[in-house]
Amino acid sequence: MVETVTGTSGGDGLAAAAQLLHDFNEEYDEPAPTPDELATRLAELVAGDHVTVLLVRARETGAAIGVAVMRVQPSVWSRAQEAYLAELYVMPSRRGQGYGRELMTAAMRVALERGADYAFLVTSEDDRLAQRLYEAAGFRRTEGEGGPLMLAYERDL
Repeated sequence: MVETVTGTSGGDGLAAAAQLLHDFNEEYDEPAPTPDELATRLAELVAGDHVTVLLVRARETGAAIGVAVMRVQPSVWSRAQEAYLAELYVMPSRRGQGYGRELMTAAMRVALERGADYAFLVTSEDDRLAQRLYEAAGFRRTEGEGGPLMLAYERDL
């Protein structure tokens, strides 16, 4: 079951999403704010108009086991919005059970509901499981059908 996390929805939504995002960064040896700091930041983000946080819960227990963070913003290339799937994470012990697909489906539904006509994301070259999920959801690694391979660049400021 996928749910949208809001600052007023109560329950453990923000804390659970923050813990999962923290765990995500730890899994890949990336620095991360504390879960409390992340929860505060997520509350600020979901209070605005551009960011949606989704949680997927285990079917049998209801525990939060995956998170997605989607940003929808005006597009340069059309009058529609564009969606950036900033984060998508499922606990390692729950991968391969359809939870990532549930999050992806829900994220794309949010993008469409918010008026997006384009979605993009990035992943690392060695994350083959994520690549399979994204390609199964219709994403491609090329600029246009049959175009050149796209690369993502980043830089700290």
